[in-house]
Amino acid sequence: MNKTTSLKQRIGVDIGCKLSVEDGIRWAADNGVRFIDCEIDIEPNALESFDQTRAGSIREMCNALDVHLGLHTLSAVNIAEFSPFVRDAVDDYLRAYIDAAVRLNAKWVVVHAGYHFTADRDRRIEVSLERLRRITDYAQSKGVKILLENLNWEPETAEVHYLAHTVDECLLYFNAIQSAALGWAFTINHATLVPEGIAGFLKAMPTERLGEVRLADNNGKYELHMYPGEGIIDFDEMFRLIEDTGYMGHYMNAFGSLDDRLRAREDLVRLASGEA
Repeated sequence: MNKTTSLKQRIGVDIGCKLSVEDGIRWAADNGVRFIDCEIDIEPNALESFDQTRAGSIREMCNALDVHLGLHTLSAVNIAEFSPFVRDAVDDYLRAYIDAAVRLNAKWVVVHAGYHFTADRDRRIEVSLERLRRITDYAQSKGVKILLENLNWEPETAEVHYLAHTVDECLLYFNAIQSAALGWAFTINHATLVPEGIAGFLKAMPTERLGEVRLADNNGKYELHMYPGEGIIDFDEMFRLIEDTGYMGHYMNAFGSLDDRLRAREDLVRLASGEA
């Protein structure tokens, strides 16, 4: 792979809830990072704190410092929830994230398909799919792009299993919801935990809907977010496969500390060139 300079510029950092959004933007600009993801669930980034004044200041910072902001909802919030009262709260939660994205001029919002328990998979999928249809329609009406993330496999003996973790499950959602407002956040370390692997996802999935590639290494056995090069993923091959689809969007480091995520940008460029 070539164009390593532009590749580094395209690798962002998932800030999560480690900093306030404002401090995250400043940190990114100071370190030459152009793309960041932030969670806005708890202080100092509680959803309800983003009034027009705070949101306006953040918009100005992003514009002035050339930082592209995305939001990332919590996977702990079950998008497949069907219990009374709670199910309405899940819809409210997702709409609130989309409304915040409008105020903040966030470029994308990462969402999830939820999770099921041992005996209720089919019902949970039905509920999850219907909710994501509603939320996609709402996002489209607000001019917001949402990105559905492929989540991780859990052992068969686990009581809880994430939805949209296999190729077939992911295709179920993307085939059912054809809206341009719904894109794909591809988490590569999650893909290594299922037989299809990274290559299988990229072969089967609609890569024209790819909006973010989330990076971490993995041991291939269970859910881990390891530093690139410490696990089993061939990053040279991974970058080649993704770039060969024509993808020109951003990548997002999601492992370790912020310093790890920053330092890894250089290491990922090196790994992408085939260097050990």
